Amino acid sequence: MEKGTGSPSVGGSYPQKNAEILSSQYGINLFLAGLLLTFAWAVHAVGISKSHLLSYLITLMLIQLLWMLWYLCRSCTQRRLIRDKDTHAGARWLKCGITLFAVITLILDSFKIGYYIDFSNCLSPTEGIFPVTHAVHTILQVYFLWCHAKDVIQSFKTLERFGVIHSVFTNLLLWTNGVLTESKHQLNEHKERLITLGFGNITIVLDDHAPQCNCTTTTLCSIFSQGIYYLYPFNIEYHILASTMLYVLWKNIGRKVEHHQQHKTLFKFHGITVGMIFGLIVLTSTIAIVVVYLIQIGRSKIKSELALTMFYLHAIFVLALMCTAGIVALLIYRLEDRSLDNSKNPARKLDAELLVGTAAGSWLLSWGSILAIICAQAHPKYTWYNLPYSVLVIIEKYIQNLFIIESIHREQEKVNDDIKTLRIVTISRGSTLSLTPSYKEIYNGRAAPDNGEVPCLFKGSICGRENGAGGGANEETSQENSSVMHSASDFSFYSRNSVTNNKRRILKNIAAFLFLCNLSLWIPPAFGCRPEYDNGLEEIVFGFEPWIIVVNLAMPFSIFYRMHSAASLFEVNCKT
Repeated sequence: MEKGTGSPSVGGSYPQKNAEILSSQYGINLFLAGLLLTFAWAVHAVGISKSHLLSYLITLMLIQLLWMLWYLCRSCTQRRLIRDKDTHAGARWLKCGITLFAVITLILDSFKIGYYIDFSNCLSPTEGIFPVTHAVHTILQVYFLWCHAKDVIQSFKTLERFGVIHSVFTNLLLWTNGVLTESKHQLNEHKERLITLGFGNITIVLDDHAPQCNCTTTTLCSIFSQGIYYLYPFNIEYHILASTMLYVLWKNIGRKVEHHQQHKTLFKFHGITVGMIFGLIVLTSTIAIVVVYLIQIGRSKIKSELALTMFYLHAIFVLALMCTAGIVALLIYRLEDRSLDNSKNPARKLDAELLVGTAAGSWLLSWGSILAIICAQAHPKYTWYNLPYSVLVIIEKYIQNLFIIESIHREQEKVNDDIKTLRIVTISRGSTLSLTPSYKEIYNGRAAPDNGEVPCLFKGSICGRENGAGGGANEETSQENSSVMHSASDFSFYSRNSVTNNKRRILKNIAAFLFLCNLSLWIPPAFGCRPEYDNGLEEIVFGFEPWIIVVNLAMPFSIFYRMHSAASLFEVNCKT
């Protein structure tokens, strides 16, 4: 009998597990084929051109477009059916963020179309087809994520697994293509700047993929070619965000959702003024530092050294503040006694894994810089600022990861401030007493409704209505004694509530401050302010090509870490 009962469940789950494994292997092979094609184009492999890579990407996007259209049509026909939803996936602020990046990506595609028109005489037709296909793909994908990111798919599960995983790895390949194109541009600029820092022993060979013909309108060509590289950071963030949202959708296929009340997470500016002010100061100063850095670096040796020194000092100050804020937040958590939410949640699990995984990129660069400083024979003055900077990068990410991961796993408070507000009521004979229900009564939902009557408290010893003429002096005495006892209870409740609110206010300010700091630290590497390139010491110790390979592999993860941390801290601020 037991065997018979267990077999259906085994029979039902076995094919689905196989489908999950098969679809993941399909996605990995799809990604590896595209990755090798991208690498072959990057190193100028014989017989591989950019048109081959773009043709592969166009094919993947068209397949995803067909799948999304099929899914949307099927959803329209089954609109009346009640579907399970994962309330933790596809938060509104995340959808707004990906929409913003998608809009800028569409501007990037329009620049690419304009660039192709100006150089159409010597460019492959695929370079014109790619941005058009990509623009259509972007519009439909954003609409799909807005409408269906929370879906828990329970029908056509095998087919949907392949469709969703195809979409995940298509976005990852588009992200890889964007990272490589942007990195090659940054590398060319870096090679030109190294001479000004006195590193003449490094061979400067520009890796140029520029078209071999003249532009029809020089001014427009210059605007398009330069503007494209300033827009790439947003395109990169768009694709990595899309792939993570689609991955959560893939993990949710066939999942049994626990139906419980979901607390709304709303962002409020009230109570975070201090954190916002300090964060905005950091953001403004960082933008100013980046502008000065990009103007000064490469002009002369002295100006380049001053730009590097300025960057390191600013970054050390910001990272030290972030470390302090993170430690204060963790200490507050140690003083609180609140349980953690250990329920199954693919979105939250992915957030934690991405935080630790992408932080490894920065840690790799920091340890490389520390090792270079220790092993180098000559040390220019500005390189010594790199040592505390690299150490603080490691410590800050360690502390911040602990804070964010614990924050997203903490259970939300079940009682609102509005519910906790004490009400003052007037009772008979004109005397005013505080007859608020106790905290425990409110928490358990046993407080009497406010219907114009004062609720009975303390086992009926106080009643809001006169029970008759037999009240007399005994009733008044009873009311006075009870009001004294209840005032003491209210005072204790006020004290506890005040302490809790102060802790919450501090945590919200810390989360707001760290949110703006992470946005600030995302700006420099995303827009070309990369001392790991310009420092020069690491290239001497490790060799130019090995260190550049390390930087090009680690930097995209470091950039994504800052944006992902900012998104996670925004969620923490809403939940706190």
